[in-house]
Amino acid sequence: MKITSMLPFRRASLAATSSVALTLPAATAQPAEPPPNIVIILADDMGWNQTGFNGSTWYETPNLDRLARSGAVYTQAYAAAPICSPTRAALMTGKWPARLHLTNFIPGSSGKGRPLVTPEMQQGLPLPEVTIAERLRDRGYITGLFGKWHLAPDYNYKPGRPMDPESQGFDVVFHTRKPSAKNADKPDAHNVAAITDHALEFMRGNKDRPFFCYIAHNVVHTPLTEQPALVAKYANKPGAVRPENHPVMAAMIERMDAHIGRILDELDKLDLTRRTLIVFASDNGNVMSLQSQTPFRGGKATVWQGGLRVPACVSWAGVIPAGARFDTPVITQDLFFTLTEAAGCDTSDVPADGMSLLAQLRSGMPLAARPLFWHFPHYHSLGEYHPASAIRDGNHMLIEWHEGALLGIGPAASLFDLSADEGQERDIAAENQALVLKLRAKLAQWQRDIDAQEMTVSPKAAAVLSSNPKK
Repeated sequence: MKITSMLPFRRASLAATSSVALTLPAATAQPAEPPPNIVIILADDMGWNQTGFNGSTWYETPNLDRLARSGAVYTQAYAAAPICSPTRAALMTGKWPARLHLTNFIPGSSGKGRPLVTPEMQQGLPLPEVTIAERLRDRGYITGLFGKWHLAPDYNYKPGRPMDPESQGFDVVFHTRKPSAKNADKPDAHNVAAITDHALEFMRGNKDRPFFCYIAHNVVHTPLTEQPALVAKYANKPGAVRPENHPVMAAMIERMDAHIGRILDELDKLDLTRRTLIVFASDNGNVMSLQSQTPFRGGKATVWQGGLRVPACVSWAGVIPAGARFDTPVITQDLFFTLTEAAGCDTSDVPADGMSLLAQLRSGMPLAARPLFWHFPHYHSLGEYHPASAIRDGNHMLIEWHEGALLGIGPAASLFDLSADEGQERDIAAENQALVLKLRAKLAQWQRDIDAQEMTVSPKAAAVLSSNPKK
């Protein structure tokens, strides 16, 4: 594979980067041992309930389950956003998507004709943002991306183009996207085998130096397609008609899982398993019209649990005790801080939008309590999905509905006690107004602190409101 020169796109040194007021403690201590290789495997639209390690007995994920058994599972892992591009931006930068003003998939949905006006957002990850790839490269890593990027202004990838992967710190790139309708019937339509082949070549060629291997699969994003015999296996499997089970998705996941097994086997073969920190996660929940996110409500493009809860596990043989399970709520940005700390990177210039999980992974140490936030000021082309923001604080999750808050269309906020109702079936806002006000105030303060974009009332809706002031 070609290693692309980065000279035209190198940022100023991290030492010259201005710090912000709210920062994490600098991870400046140099590891006594060589820093670990880092492998991130990111699935696309894979739901929380589609892995064996989260309890499914219908979807078959033996290699993901093997990875999970070798390390730790986070049973309450959250995506930074209910949609792909913002979560990927959070993973790369450690920042809230709303801080980046990158809050929807690129290029986004227009929301034309809706009562609220969608705010402007970044159409790509801005070049001044220093990515995890750049930080690791400054620590001596060679960096590779294999698969989906979706942080550039369009899908027309060109090597070295600003905001494409080479300009964001990746030395070696094999870029893919979901198949078009005319290519959906090809044997490797989602490039699962091709992505894996390139990643394996990268690891073999760099086995004697630290590497960062980012494997971003297109599975299980639509179009849903897989080998007919494998689909038939699941179509004929008991339970296939249940709403959370989808035969084509199951076939896609089994095939992806088999290729993840190739990655794990190669690390064993190269004697790198004990020198490699491996993370698996998904960018958001699955599409609720295609596959139920049971036991959760909602799905992709919603701030219900079904859109945000994702499968996640972390393995580092000899460092993370095998078989650990944590029910601590964690979020995408935490992976950025975990991996950069493991590599000995200085992250003192990054706002504290996440925290390192490394101490907990090593010893089981509890994480400090903190609220988690989401901001999705957009309509979505999937259907009648409503713009909303959310906060999880302890066991309570509050959703603020933008149409309700700005227009009085429906409730302004809904409140749920996740310890008793993780499926969010009972809104307890009416009987807990003091808590609703407290959480809405926290959410509003967070939005101000990070300069989150705001929706505005459309001229047509404003005219209706002015003519009907009581509404």
